[in-house]
Amino acid sequence: MTKAELRIAYRLKRKKLSPSKVDDYSLQIANQLLNLDIWSHSFYHVFLSIVQQEEVNTDYILNILSGKDKNIVISKSDFKTGLLQNFLLTDNTVIKKNKYNIPEPVDGIPIAAESIEVVFVPLLAFDNKGNRVGYGKGFYDRFLSDCKPETIKIGLSFFEAEPLISDIYEKDIPLDYCVTPMKAYTF
Repeated sequence: MTKAELRIAYRLKRKKLSPSKVDDYSLQIANQLLNLDIWSHSFYHVFLSIVQQEEVNTDYILNILSGKDKNIVISKSDFKTGLLQNFLLTDNTVIKKNKYNIPEPVDGIPIAAESIEVVFVPLLAFDNKGNRVGYGKGFYDRFLSDCKPETIKIGLSFFEAEPLISDIYEKDIPLDYCVTPMKAYTF
């Protein structure tokens, strides 16, 4: 299927999930993450969930990272440039929803993309080769291209892999892992 077809199909699939199912699946995904060999790093980038989009609830991942005393990095979307500005999450960080209901830091301590070692990537769908379908604005592909090549990219999905995304572009950056409630895929 194409990215456009997958976007439509997976938005519908997510809309059918009840809030309690989203929460259950999110906890299962966080538990699956504990089995990956990714916890020796210092800087972890996590997206803050858009509840209205039925995204994976990353609060469980934030709790794990906090408990492991890791540096948590969150981003703010710049819709004029199409870039993410990354900030260290601290006790003093003020989070506010933007006009798209994306929770974002108001400001904070900037963190360069090259400093980030692990990125938890939002997505709508992914395939067996680690290609992903996001919302189509390219924020994460631009951000990931600014990270070091060895940065670990981990997709989070409520659903299992598609066999193939048919219209992958040269600048699309594949995942290293994708974690679902049932399993962790390695690419």
